[in-house]
Amino acid sequence: MPSPSTTPNITPNTTPRPEKSASFSDYAKAWPMYLLPHHALSRIMHAVTRSEIRWWKTAFTRWFVKKFKVDMSLAQEPNLDTYKSFNAFFTRALRSDARPVIADQHLLACPVDGAISQLGDIVNGRIFQAKGRDYTLLELLGNDSKQAQHFEDGRFATIYLSPRDYHRIHIPLNGKLTAMTHIPGRLFSVSPSTARAVPRLFARNERVVAYFDTDNGPFAMVMVGAIFVSSIDTVWAGEVTPPMGTKIRHWQYDSANPAHHFSKGDEIARFNMGSTVVMLHGKDCIKWLENLEATDHVEMGQAIAVKG
Repeated sequence: MPSPSTTPNITPNTTPRPEKSASFSDYAKAWPMYLLPHHALSRIMHAVTRSEIRWWKTAFTRWFVKKFKVDMSLAQEPNLDTYKSFNAFFTRALRSDARPVIADQHLLACPVDGAISQLGDIVNGRIFQAKGRDYTLLELLGNDSKQAQHFEDGRFATIYLSPRDYHRIHIPLNGKLTAMTHIPGRLFSVSPSTARAVPRLFARNERVVAYFDTDNGPFAMVMVGAIFVSSIDTVWAGEVTPPMGTKIRHWQYDSANPAHHFSKGDEIARFNMGSTVVMLHGKDCIKWLENLEATDHVEMGQAIAVKG
């Protein structure tokens, strides 16, 4: 477990921050996405990033590190030559002291490195995406009304992982896994510009939803796929997607199974290439910290919310 971090200001924040409307540039970037063969391109990238051809994976990895200014000093293994494939590098572990997890059990830890897209309340069953854009909690969860009712009038946070970020996903508080759902869909880019331009983006893209019971109420982690990011792994099931399909798949888990109990800061999943997570909490379960705003960069382990 990473070392504990210090306790921050815990003034709560419950309102989504305003954001600019989609620009012509945003629409220009998004429109071609409707025409692309999302899954075909992602299957090609899935194979390419797992290639162990030495000259290819070395050249591509070095280009990527330089292009996106990846800080390899934080990696558990900083030597690029030791990674078997580009994907092994992309899903690299960090040093044990690189991301300290907030020790205070009244505070939730951020689950990923990334930038906050939005955070706030789930209002009338709807989640704020960007100015002029929202989508329903029910459609995000694959029209599972039983699960959706746990998060009615609750709170959400959406965090975007850029290519340079650490791509493992951690649990923000102690919890036990109860269910998982894979929901097929499109694979639009999830960049900020696309989020402003594409209606219902996170409810249209392919996603994996993990549900947890916690001592602080229900919690769900929605892991949203994107173009070139159709592969999502969990620590309990391995690679959930691909394969690609058209039907929603459900898994139920025995909450007594020790393998399905997690402590705050434990790794639960990873993206093979970057994407977005949406955190869902039940009514009155948490309050987002006041110092957090849309576009803020956050790191796994830092305090992000206070219980109750």
